[in-house]
Amino acid sequence: MTTRREQILETAAGLFAEHGFHGVSIADLGAACGFSGPALYKHFRGKQAILSEMLVSISEELLREGRQRVRDAGDDKAALESLIAWHVDFALHHKALIVVQDRDWSALPLEAREKVRDTQRKYVEVWVKVLRSLRPELAAAPARATVHAAFGLINSTPHSALVSDDAMQEILAGMALRALLG
Repeated sequence: MTTRREQILETAAGLFAEHGFHGVSIADLGAACGFSGPALYKHFRGKQAILSEMLVSISEELLREGRQRVRDAGDDKAALESLIAWHVDFALHHKALIVVQDRDWSALPLEAREKVRDTQRKYVEVWVKVLRSLRPELAAAPARATVHAAFGLINSTPHSALVSDDAMQEILAGMALRALLG
Protein backbone atom coordinates (compact mmCIF):
# COMPACT_ATOMS: atom_id res chain seq x y z
CA MET A 1 0.00 0.00 0.00
CA THR A 2 1.35 3.39 -1.01
CA THR A 3 1.65 5.93 1.79
CA ARG A 4 0.64 9.55 1.35
CA ARG A 5 4.33 10.57 1.38
CA GLU A 6 5.11 8.05 -1.36
CA GLN A 7 2.16 9.32 -3.40
CA ILE A 8 3.41 12.88 -3.05
CA LEU A 9 6.95 11.91 -4.07
CA GLU A 10 5.76 9.93 -7.10
CA THR A 11 3.39 12.67 -8.23
CA ALA A 12 6.05 15.34 -7.70
CA ALA A 13 8.58 13.36 -9.76
CA GLY A 14 6.17 13.27 -12.69
CA LEU A 15 5.29 16.96 -12.41
CA PHE A 16 8.90 18.08 -11.92
CA ALA A 17 9.98 15.99 -14.92
CA GLU A 18 7.24 17.48 -17.08
CA HIS A 19 7.35 21.13 -15.96
CA GLY A 20 10.63 21.53 -14.07
CA PHE A 21 11.01 22.02 -10.33
CA HIS A 22 10.45 25.77 -10.60
CA GLY A 23 7.45 25.30 -12.91
CA VAL A 24 5.42 23.44 -10.27
CA SER A 25 3.77 25.19 -7.35
CA ILE A 26 2.72 23.67 -4.05
CA ALA A 27 -0.89 24.26 -5.17
CA ASP A 28 -0.22 22.35 -8.43
CA LEU A 29 1.31 19.47 -6.53
CA GLY A 30 -1.51 19.35 -3.98
CA ALA A 31 -4.14 19.42 -6.72
CA ALA A 32 -2.39 16.57 -8.57
CA CYS A 33 -2.41 14.57 -5.33
CA GLY A 34 -6.09 15.29 -4.73
CA PHE A 35 -5.87 17.74 -1.84
CA SER A 36 -5.03 21.37 -1.16
CA GLY A 37 -1.47 22.57 -1.57
CA PRO A 38 -1.14 23.59 2.08
CA ALA A 39 -2.02 20.01 3.12
CA LEU A 40 1.41 19.02 1.75
CA TYR A 41 3.00 20.79 4.69
CA LYS A 42 1.70 18.04 6.97
CA HIS A 43 4.12 15.71 5.14
CA PHE A 44 6.98 17.95 3.91
CA ARG A 45 8.43 21.35 4.84
CA GLY A 46 8.16 22.49 1.23
CA LYS A 47 9.09 21.76 -2.36
CA GLN A 48 12.82 21.58 -1.67
CA ALA A 49 12.18 19.00 1.05
CA ILE A 50 10.18 16.94 -1.45
CA LEU A 51 12.96 17.18 -4.04
CA SER A 52 15.57 16.33 -1.41
CA GLU A 53 13.78 13.26 -0.13
CA MET A 54 13.01 12.15 -3.68
CA LEU A 55 16.64 12.18 -4.82
CA VAL A 56 18.29 11.12 -1.55
CA SER A 57 15.94 8.19 -1.04
CA ILE A 58 16.31 6.87 -4.58
CA SER A 59 20.11 7.14 -4.35
CA GLU A 60 20.00 5.20 -1.09
CA GLU A 61 17.77 2.56 -2.68
CA LEU A 62 20.16 2.12 -5.61
CA LEU A 63 23.10 1.67 -3.23
CA ARG A 64 21.26 -0.70 -0.90
CA GLU A 65 19.99 -2.88 -3.74
CA GLY A 66 23.32 -2.80 -5.55
CA ARG A 67 25.16 -4.03 -2.49
CA GLN A 68 22.55 -6.74 -1.92
CA ARG A 69 22.79 -7.97 -5.49
CA VAL A 70 26.56 -8.31 -5.21
CA ARG A 71 26.21 -10.22 -1.93
CA ASP A 72 23.61 -12.55 -3.44
CA ALA A 73 25.54 -13.27 -6.64
CA GLY A 74 27.43 -16.53 -7.06
CA ASP A 75 30.40 -14.88 -8.79
CA ASP A 76 31.54 -11.55 -10.21
CA LYS A 77 29.99 -12.06 -13.66
CA ALA A 78 26.65 -12.89 -12.05
CA ALA A 79 27.05 -9.82 -9.83
CA LEU A 80 27.67 -7.57 -12.82
CA GLU A 81 24.72 -9.01 -14.73
CA SER A 82 22.50 -8.53 -11.67
CA LEU A 83 23.67 -4.94 -11.20
CA ILE A 84 22.95 -4.20 -14.85
CA ALA A 85 19.51 -5.83 -14.68
CA TRP A 86 18.66 -3.83 -11.55
CA HIS A 87 19.84 -0.50 -12.94
CA VAL A 88 18.14 -1.02 -16.32
CA ASP A 89 14.88 -1.94 -14.57
CA PHE A 90 15.20 1.14 -12.36
CA ALA A 91 15.86 3.39 -15.36
CA LEU A 92 12.92 2.03 -17.32
CA HIS A 93 10.50 2.46 -14.43
CA HIS A 94 11.77 5.77 -13.05
CA LYS A 95 12.35 7.91 -16.13
CA ALA A 96 10.92 10.95 -14.35
CA LEU A 97 13.48 10.68 -11.55
CA ILE A 98 16.31 10.59 -14.09
CA VAL A 99 14.99 13.74 -15.75
CA VAL A 100 14.54 15.49 -12.39
CA GLN A 101 18.06 14.58 -11.23
CA ASP A 102 19.58 15.81 -14.48
CA ARG A 103 17.60 19.01 -14.83
CA ASP A 104 16.76 20.13 -11.29
CA TRP A 105 20.00 19.24 -9.52
CA SER A 106 20.77 22.90 -8.80
CA ALA A 107 17.48 23.31 -6.89
CA LEU A 108 18.64 20.82 -4.25
CA PRO A 109 19.87 22.32 -0.97
CA LEU A 110 23.63 21.86 -0.48
CA GLU A 111 23.25 19.24 2.27
CA ALA A 112 21.00 17.07 0.09
CA ARG A 113 23.33 17.51 -2.90
CA GLU A 114 26.26 16.31 -0.82
CA LYS A 115 24.26 13.31 0.48
CA VAL A 116 23.15 12.32 -3.03
CA ARG A 117 26.69 12.69 -4.43
CA ASP A 118 28.23 10.69 -1.57
CA THR A 119 25.65 7.92 -1.95
CA GLN A 120 26.10 7.87 -5.72
CA ARG A 121 29.89 7.63 -5.35
CA LYS A 122 29.43 4.61 -3.11
CA TYR A 123 27.08 3.05 -5.67
CA VAL A 124 29.63 3.59 -8.43
CA GLU A 125 32.30 1.94 -6.27
CA VAL A 126 30.10 -1.16 -5.90
CA TRP A 127 30.19 -1.48 -9.68
CA VAL A 128 33.89 -0.57 -9.94
CA LYS A 129 34.89 -3.29 -7.49
CA VAL A 130 32.99 -5.94 -9.47
CA LEU A 131 34.28 -4.64 -12.79
CA ARG A 132 37.91 -4.62 -11.63
CA SER A 133 37.52 -8.19 -10.41
CA LEU A 134 36.44 -9.16 -13.91
CA ARG A 135 38.94 -6.87 -15.64
CA PRO A 136 42.00 -6.65 -13.39
CA GLU A 137 43.93 -4.77 -16.07
CA LEU A 138 41.70 -1.74 -15.46
CA ALA A 139 43.04 0.83 -13.04
CA ALA A 140 40.52 2.50 -10.74
CA ALA A 141 40.06 5.72 -12.75
CA PRO A 142 39.37 4.01 -16.12
CA ALA A 143 37.07 1.55 -14.35
CA ARG A 144 35.09 4.46 -12.86
CA ALA A 145 34.93 6.15 -16.26
CA THR A 146 33.66 2.90 -17.81
CA VAL A 147 30.98 2.55 -15.14
CA HIS A 148 29.89 6.16 -15.59
CA ALA A 149 29.68 5.65 -19.36
CA ALA A 150 27.50 2.56 -18.81
CA PHE A 151 25.26 4.59 -16.49
CA GLY A 152 24.97 7.24 -19.21
CA LEU A 153 23.83 4.56 -21.64
CA ILE A 154 21.34 3.05 -19.21
CA ASN A 155 20.07 6.40 -17.95
CA SER A 156 19.31 7.53 -21.50
CA THR A 157 15.88 5.87 -21.20
CA PRO A 158 13.88 9.12 -20.96
CA HIS A 159 15.15 9.87 -24.48
CA SER A 160 15.90 6.45 -26.00
CA ALA A 161 13.10 4.13 -24.87
CA LEU A 162 11.37 4.00 -28.25
CA VAL A 163 10.40 0.32 -28.07
CA SER A 164 8.61 -1.74 -25.43
CA ASP A 165 10.14 -1.94 -21.96
CA ASP A 166 10.97 -5.62 -22.51
CA ALA A 167 12.78 -4.88 -25.76
CA MET A 168 14.54 -1.88 -24.21
CA GLN A 169 15.59 -3.98 -21.21
CA GLU A 170 17.22 -6.47 -23.55
CA ILE A 171 18.90 -3.76 -25.65
CA LEU A 172 20.28 -1.81 -22.68
CA ALA A 173 21.39 -4.85 -20.67
CA GLY A 174 23.22 -6.32 -23.65
CA MET A 175 24.89 -3.05 -24.60
CA ALA A 176 25.91 -2.28 -21.02
CA LEU A 177 27.39 -5.75 -20.47
CA ARG A 178 29.41 -5.55 -23.70
CA ALA A 179 30.58 -2.02 -22.89
CA LEU A 180 31.67 -2.93 -19.37
CA LEU A 181 33.43 -6.17 -20.27
CA GLY A 182 35.20 -4.58 -23.23
